[in-house]
Amino acid sequence: MGTKTLWLFGAVRIASVFIVSTWFVPDEYWQSLEVAHKLAFDYGHLTWEWTAGIRSYAYPALFAGLYKLLALCGLDTVELLTLLPRVLQACLSAYADYRFHVWCKRSKWSLFLLAFSWCWFFVASRTLANTLEASLTMIALSHFPWNSECTRFLWPVALSFFVRPTSVIPWVPLCLYHIKKSSHPTWELVLKRYLLIGVLTGALCVGIDSYFHGSLVFTWYEFLKYNVLKGVGSFYGEHPWYWYLYAGLPAVLGVYVPPFLLAAYETVRHRQVYRERAILLCSVFFTVLVYSLLSHKEFRFLVPVLPMCLYITADYLARWSRKASSKIIWLTALLFVAANGLMAGYTALVHQRGTLDVMPYLATNAKDYRDEFNNPAKVLFLMPCHSTPLYSHLHQNVSVRFLRCEPNLTDQPNYVDEADQFYDNPMGWIRKNLPVHPLSALPSHVVAFDVLEPQIKDFLSIYQERATFFHTDYPAGRVGGYVKVYERFDPNAAPVAASTTTNAPSVVDEYENEGEDDSIYNP
Repeated sequence: MGTKTLWLFGAVRIASVFIVSTWFVPDEYWQSLEVAHKLAFDYGHLTWEWTAGIRSYAYPALFAGLYKLLALCGLDTVELLTLLPRVLQACLSAYADYRFHVWCKRSKWSLFLLAFSWCWFFVASRTLANTLEASLTMIALSHFPWNSECTRFLWPVALSFFVRPTSVIPWVPLCLYHIKKSSHPTWELVLKRYLLIGVLTGALCVGIDSYFHGSLVFTWYEFLKYNVLKGVGSFYGEHPWYWYLYAGLPAVLGVYVPPFLLAAYETVRHRQVYRERAILLCSVFFTVLVYSLLSHKEFRFLVPVLPMCLYITADYLARWSRKASSKIIWLTALLFVAANGLMAGYTALVHQRGTLDVMPYLATNAKDYRDEFNNPAKVLFLMPCHSTPLYSHLHQNVSVRFLRCEPNLTDQPNYVDEADQFYDNPMGWIRKNLPVHPLSALPSHVVAFDVLEPQIKDFLSIYQERATFFHTDYPAGRVGGYVKVYERFDPNAAPVAASTTTNAPSVVDEYENEGEDDSIYNP
């Protein structure tokens, strides 16, 4: 039974590698695959977090090793470079799923809730540190000593901390409970177990980070210094303190919100009876509380507490099922499947896919491209910063420029990042930052959302629209419904071929190109 369950989870997670084809957050690439590509092939781009030393190389180093192996075998194609890291993460997530199922005493509801969770299906195969964090959390929870003195759970907890320091937050209540209930003296448990495991794991991670950073660095300290003490995270957006309560946690749980709330209510009322659930619920509330105090909030930050929520919900449903009729149970299960299926299907296949679909097109066209002056491709991304992956999905050392958005690390007065400067005055930024002569000095390709086109039509007068990719049904602000690729042409040459359009499966109407200004770009 155990082997079959593991294979089942493996099949679901591997399937998600091929089904999930949409964009989620930049860190999926810029804090993992882009770093790995730079390590393995010695070209690429590292964001400011890596120069500041606030990120650990432990996670991207895994993918860098995989990239090196592919290169040695002559198999370092774009397809494999983008596919195999996700397969690797999917396998780890599948094992974590299995450990979660074991922890839940192999209950059917735990298998069902985890396998059909839209959120976990959406992120389980993504190369995100938060996905690794959630996987390590499930593994650690499966070893947590509710009725023993075992401390094996501390190893994945320690590793998770050094990869992403905030991952320790859900473990504060659990570790305090463990220390309190242990028959060993507190000092002995802390020194001989907690501290020893922390030091050994930390030595390994600090060694890896110091090697790749080039000097002794404690990334966990730098992470806390920049993100907590300096509040750099708020530069990337702020939400009210209650955002996780009305948006964050409900979105992560999805259709499981009603049974989770019922389970939480029952747990609070009978906390002496449901001791494990009470401790886990305390951990969930503590995590939400701490994250609510930080101004920068994201859905992915709550993914590591999803297993705790599902455990509480599964235990509640298992007890509820003993009294409910089989008809009600089946209707409930069908409702869960339908709701999760709709959410997973739309977010995995349709919503925000254009910024990924454009990359294979660019990789293919840049490979053999030569302009009228026999120069290789030069790509300019006029989009919100980090809207697409980069060299990990191009795998060619071509000239690339994108709008930067580093925070104000040097406390400059009236600081405005490059992306904001551009969107404040697109044509002004272009005139200031792009050369006029010779023509070959201009980018050969420009990638932008369709909403930007009217604002830079003079610049695009020497470019031909070559491809259009559907992105989202809900364009907002700087993010449009379509991603467009423009290619520079010689104004004196014959007209080039018409553009191509790639739509999502749900889009029925063919996208119509807007008219272009025939005037030549003139700064």
